[in-house]
Amino acid sequence: MTASVTERPRTRNPRRRPHLGLVLAGVLTAWLIGWYFLRGTHTLELAPAQLTGLHQALNELNHAIATNRDTNPLFVYFFDVIRVIVGEFAGFIQGLIAQPAFGAPVPVLGWLGVVAVAGYIAYTVGNARVSVLAMAGFTVLGLQGLWQESMDTLALTLAAVTIALAFTIPIGIWAGLSDRFHRAITPVLDFMQTMPTFVYLAPLTLFFLIGPASATIATLIYAAPPTVRLTAHGIRAVPPQMVEASDSLGATRWQLLTKVLLPAAKRTILLGINQTMMAALAMVTIAALINAPGLGNTVINALQSHDVGTAFNGGLAIVILAIVLDRVTTAAGADRERAAPQQGWAARFGTGLRTPALLLGGVATAIGIWLSRTFVWAAEFPGAGTLGSWVEGITEGITEWVRSNFAVATTGLKDGATALVINPLQALLTESPWWLIAAVILTVAVVLGNVRAAIVAASCIALIIGTGLWHDAMITLASVLIATAIVVAFAVVIGVWMGRSQRVDQIVRPVLDAGQVMPPFVYLVPFLALFEATRFTAIVAAVMYASPVAIKIVTDGIRGVSATTVEAATASGASTWQVITKVQLPMARRALTLATNQGLIYVLSMVVVGGLVGAGALGYAVVAGFAQTSLYGKGLAAGIAIVLLGIMLDRITQAAAKRT
Repeated sequence: MTASVTERPRTRNPRRRPHLGLVLAGVLTAWLIGWYFLRGTHTLELAPAQLTGLHQALNELNHAIATNRDTNPLFVYFFDVIRVIVGEFAGFIQGLIAQPAFGAPVPVLGWLGVVAVAGYIAYTVGNARVSVLAMAGFTVLGLQGLWQESMDTLALTLAAVTIALAFTIPIGIWAGLSDRFHRAITPVLDFMQTMPTFVYLAPLTLFFLIGPASATIATLIYAAPPTVRLTAHGIRAVPPQMVEASDSLGATRWQLLTKVLLPAAKRTILLGINQTMMAALAMVTIAALINAPGLGNTVINALQSHDVGTAFNGGLAIVILAIVLDRVTTAAGADRERAAPQQGWAARFGTGLRTPALLLGGVATAIGIWLSRTFVWAAEFPGAGTLGSWVEGITEGITEWVRSNFAVATTGLKDGATALVINPLQALLTESPWWLIAAVILTVAVVLGNVRAAIVAASCIALIIGTGLWHDAMITLASVLIATAIVVAFAVVIGVWMGRSQRVDQIVRPVLDAGQVMPPFVYLVPFLALFEATRFTAIVAAVMYASPVAIKIVTDGIRGVSATTVEAATASGASTWQVITKVQLPMARRALTLATNQGLIYVLSMVVVGGLVGAGALGYAVVAGFAQTSLYGKGLAAGIAIVLLGIMLDRITQAAAKRT
C-alpha cells in the first residue's frame, strides 16, 4: 500500500527589488568616490572668451543672413513679410494708446481715454468692482511716471495675444475634435512649454532682427500653448450626452460646434485666453533684451546698474498691469448668472441697473476719449512721476536700512549657503569627468523612470557636449537642483498644511495666485536688494517663482486622498504625523513627482533669467550673445543647451511620475 503524500503548492519567491533610496545612495557614493580620484579631468571647460567650431559657424551664419537678407527670396518674400505685417499691427495698437500715430502730437487715446475704455470694458465683461480696479490700476501707472512704458508693454501684449488667438483657437478646436491631431500636437506643446523664455529670443532675432516685431512674434509663440491646450480640453470635456442629443436632432457638424461644443467650453477657453495673456506679459518684459519697448527696458537697465529703487518701481508697474489684465480676463470667463443670486430683490435690482449703467458708461467713455483728443491735460498724464519718485525713495531708504541693520544676517546666510551647499555641489558637477556625470544621470533615469527616459537623457547629454558648453551647463544644473530641492520641501510642508486645513487654504491660496501672476523679472528685484548680484540671489528668486505651482499641486494631491482612508487611520490610533507620513504623502506620491517636474521647469526658466543678477553660466551666455555680435553664436548655443537640459530633466521626472 502506497502512502499518498500531499505536496505543498510551490510558491514563487521573486527576487525583491532593492529599496529605491538604497540604490540612489549607492549611485551617489560611487559618484563621490569617482570624483575624489578623478576630479579635474575630462571636464570639457572652455576659457571665457574661447569659441568652438559650432559657435564660430553660428556667428558666420548670423553674418551671412545679415549680408544676404535683402536679396534672399526666403527672407524677402516670407520672413520679412511676416515681420512687416506683425510690426505694422503692433505699431497700429501702439499708435492707439502709446505712441503718436499718423503724425499726431499725441496717441489716438490719451491717458483719460485709455482709463475710460479700460473701465468700460472691465464693467462689460465683469462688474463694477473689476471696473474700478482697472481704472485705479491704470491711474497708478501714470502716477508712477511710467505711463508711456506701461502702454508700450500693454500694446505689444495685446498685439501678440490677438495674433496668437487667431490661430490658437482654431488649432485647439481641431485638437478637441480629432484624436489623431491631439496626439500629434501634444508633444509640440510640451516642448514649447518646456523651453525657458530666454531661448525663444536668439533664434527669432536671426530671422526677424530685433525690435517690436520680433518681440511680438516671440511673445505670441511663447504664449500660444495654453489656449490650444485648454480649448481642446474644453471641447473634449463636453458630456457625450449633449453631443448625442444634438446628433439625434439632426444638427450639422458646424451647428454642433457653434451651438453646443463652443458654448459648453466657453469658460475653459476663456481660462486659456487668461493664461495666454499672462504668459504674453511675462514674455514681453523679457523681450526688452531684443529692443522691445516698455517696462522690461526699465527693469533690465535698473538691474544691470543695481538701481533697486527704479527696478522696484518698474517691477511694481508690471505687477499692477498683470493684476488688471488677470482680473479682467478672469471676470470675462466667470459665469455671472451662476455667481449672482437667482432670486430675490438683489437679482432684480442688479439686472435692472446693468443696462442703464452700460449706456451711461458708454457715454462717459466717449466723453473721456473726446477730452483726451481735445485737451493736453487729458492726453498727457498730469503729475506723472509723483508716486514713482516716492516709491523709489522709500525703496532706496528701506534697502539702505536693511543693508545697514541686517547686513550681517543676509551676508551670513548668503555666504553660508554658498560655502556649504552651492559651491560643493557645483564643484561635484563641474570637476567630475563628463562621462562619470553622464553615467550617473543615465542610471538615475533608469532607476527613477525607464529605459526610454535614459535614451532621451543620453541624446541630450551628447548634444549638450556638442554645444561646447558642458561646463556652463553643469553650473546651471547645480543651481537648478538646489532650487528644486528647496521648492519641493516648501511644497510638501505648505501643501500638506493647505491640504489638511480649508482655512489655511483660503488664506494662502490668494498669495499663491498673486505669485503666479507676477512676471519673472519682478522676483529678482527684492532679492537683488537683499543679497546683491550673486548665484544665491538667482536661486532664491527661482525658489519664490516656482513654489506657487508646486505647492498647489501637492495641495491637490493631499486633498485627493480618500477621506475614508484618513478616518480609518485616525480611528486605528495613528497620530497626525503618522497619518501624514504613512498615509497621505505615500498616496499622494504621484502629485509629489508632478510637483517636482513642474518645479524643475519653472526653476530652470528663472535660473536662466537670473543670469542678469550674477547667476552666470548659460543664462549669462545668452544675454552676452544679445549684447556682443562676436558672442552671438555662443549665446545661441547656450540657448540650445538650456532647451536640452530642460528636456532631459522633464523627461526623467515625467517618467518617474508615470512610474509612480
